[in-house]
Amino acid sequence: MKKSLFAKVLAVVLMLSMSSSVFAQKKWGGMTLYTVRNEMGKDPKQTLKEVADLGYKYIEAVDYKDGKFYGLTPAEFKSYTKSLGLTPISIHMGSMTVDNADQLADDVKAAGFEYFIAPVPPMGMFTFDRETRSLAMTDDVEGLTEVLNTIARKVSAKGLKFLYHNHNFEFVENKNGIVPIDYMLENLDPKYVNFQMDLYWVTKAGADPVEYFTRYPGRFKIWHVKDMDDEGRFAPVGQGNIDFGKILANRKLSGMKYYIVEQDQVFDGMTPMEAIKLSREGLIKFGFK
Repeated sequence: MKKSLFAKVLAVVLMLSMSSSVFAQKKWGGMTLYTVRNEMGKDPKQTLKEVADLGYKYIEAVDYKDGKFYGLTPAEFKSYTKSLGLTPISIHMGSMTVDNADQLADDVKAAGFEYFIAPVPPMGMFTFDRETRSLAMTDDVEGLTEVLNTIARKVSAKGLKFLYHNHNFEFVENKNGIVPIDYMLENLDPKYVNFQMDLYWVTKAGADPVEYFTRYPGRFKIWHVKDMDDEGRFAPVGQGNIDFGKILANRKLSGMKYYIVEQDQVFDGMTPMEAIKLSREGLIKFGFK
């Protein structure tokens, strides 16, 4: 009788263990909360739960104000995301300066993030045209590089990894005959500064991601994965024209550790949640895991 009871208990334990394993396997890949920024602004906890329910494992944050992430203290943000099975992997910190980098890094570390990312040239070293919604960067690439190296050393001292995120304007030769992205890759210290490659913006610039992987192997630690439709607009992964299969085949050459789904804007009545769900299906199509 005791043996029979033991067998039943063991069977239940094994079943629960298998169920837990299956659940864990369902969570993979990453997405940026920038895509669902409006939803996060209204109800961050519910939005995070919906992201987790879609099966994403890693998240990238973009909101930090007064020491909080989406209104949550670092400890609250870390605890809540953990309860959902989400890992805060990276954050875009557009407010970084040489002076505040130490404090920002302390908060980012406390919230559980691994990567501290410059989403644009910091400290006003770029311009934004609201009418055309276009960005342009300073011609002082040398000064920008010095600022990034300085901030990155501060961030590294806190136990975080520093990345720079590209748009398309870094690929445009400036009035001094310098292609900013090339100068930055040559002169930013790889011990402290690497890159988050936005595959859409590289493609938009007319450049080839794989060619950059070949020239600068190991420098592109995180990818932003988003597609481009026939009109050049943002699209869910697999709904556009970017050859992610070719790019993914060179992930080791690039040094990629994580990939993050992003869609800056949605079109044709699609919601951001629908977009990231479609992108997840696209990731499967191309073999992302």
